[in-house]
Amino acid sequence: MNRDYIEFQDRSQPLAYLITFRCYGTWLHGDERGSMDRRYFNRFGDPKIKSDEEMKEKRERLMKSRSFQLDSKRRLIVNRAIREVCLFLKVTLYALNVRSNHVHLVVANDGGSPERLMTRFKAYATRSLRTSGLVPKDAKVWSRHGSTKYLWTEGDISEAIRYVELEQGDDLDKRDHDRV
Repeated sequence: MNRDYIEFQDRSQPLAYLITFRCYGTWLHGDERGSMDRRYFNRFGDPKIKSDEEMKEKRERLMKSRSFQLDSKRRLIVNRAIREVCLFLKVTLYALNVRSNHVHLVVANDGGSPERLMTRFKAYATRSLRTSGLVPKDAKVWSRHGSTKYLWTEGDISEAIRYVELEQGDDLDKRDHDRV
């Protein structure tokens, strides 16, 4: 029998997390990209909710504020806020990519839940955006919850870092500079 060293590791705790959260109203149920529903379509391996224009329009009517996007100034503030949270909590940040409608980050497991970390990132980023005057007090910034993928091996971490840093499309900072 060919044994792998990983069999001998303690795998009760992931090494890190890939955390993703979206801006409010930028990806609704019924969207052509598909979506997950926390109540009925959220088990591992379940299919996504299919595209449905009527469902999407219904969700748009239920929105409590306008959809929210991050321009270059807002992305910079969110980036700084997340980095400050990591420093304050002493959490290793492996990768961070703040996009126009979502945020991806890879962080080491600090012993807490990834959901709690995500909540802290979103709250601090929102406070920083409001303090800077770039977001009205009553505007919703983030969608509810997000995605928290557990990374169990060094290979998983490397793959997540590559995804966050290299597989998100054009460099937004370069695009912003090209428009000026």
